[in-house]
Amino acid sequence: MQVIGYRGWPNNLCLSNGEMELIVTLDVGPRIISYRLPDGINVLKNYDSMLGGSGEAEWQIRGGHRFWLAPEDLTRTYFADNRPVKWEAIGDRAVRMTPPPEVEYGVQKEMELQLMAKGTRVEVTLRVTNIGNVPTELAPWGPTVMAPGGIEVIPLPPKKNHPGHPSKAKSPADYAPNQELILWPYFDFADTRWMFGNRYIFLRQDVNKGPTKIGLAHRTGWVAYLNSGVLFVKRFDYRDGAVYPDLGTRYQTFSNEDMLEMETVGELVTLQPGKSAVLRESWELFGNVPPIQTEADVDRVILPLLGVPGTPAARDK
Repeated sequence: MQVIGYRGWPNNLCLSNGEMELIVTLDVGPRIISYRLPDGINVLKNYDSMLGGSGEAEWQIRGGHRFWLAPEDLTRTYFADNRPVKWEAIGDRAVRMTPPPEVEYGVQKEMELQLMAKGTRVEVTLRVTNIGNVPTELAPWGPTVMAPGGIEVIPLPPKKNHPGHPSKAKSPADYAPNQELILWPYFDFADTRWMFGNRYIFLRQDVNKGPTKIGLAHRTGWVAYLNSGVLFVKRFDYRDGAVYPDLGTRYQTFSNEDMLEMETVGELVTLQPGKSAVLRESWELFGNVPPIQTEADVDRVILPLLGVPGTPAARDK
């Protein structure tokens, strides 16, 4: 752990175990502004014109991984995280970043990062506490802004056969839906960036196309983004019975001409004074990954990296 300069900001926390490097802003944020392999590319998008500044009156996207609150609105969600951040070590390879409280909305945010002794995995924890005097409804939200030019892979649940005649059905659930797909008003089924397959959804970032977005309940537990031979993997859980914002979306993804955003969303709760809500996810990087074009490529290239056998039949078991 050391404080370094980065892209115009004098104070940024650099975390490294020799196999990966993570940089978090301290003059604003906190934002995870860089995540990379040794001597590798930063997989996160940086908006050059917004780097190095602080104290702006309005929220700046800047890039990287940020801490938002859902449901989305134009006030609390877009609170300007443009002030200095305190940090403290909470273990040999763990840190906690604490920005000033957002007294206008009665909340205090914290970001915790835990590195492993070896490998590229990072545990990311976002915690929000109600420091006000009245309950407030919210969900912690972790958008990660990825650099342009890559392809996102979202796994789908295994397919099942139609149960056929009612007498052959084992239960009413055999006829019930098991997936949710939520569409934003600017989504277009004719958009060629999307490919909805049998086992995966693909979204290609295109520097010539504007906004598109979907959301899913997403019980499968991982998503990935491949760009210039580096695979970024985000893992997270799904809790049955939980209420998630935006018609039940645990995961959302957005893209425009600048970037692609991978967004985890926590449970929607009525947070009582003094209580906290937490969103946890883990990240991992893999280098020298060949390009992928098809679902068979994902089975062959990506699943073995994640510890999943590389055939659909084995996966469905």
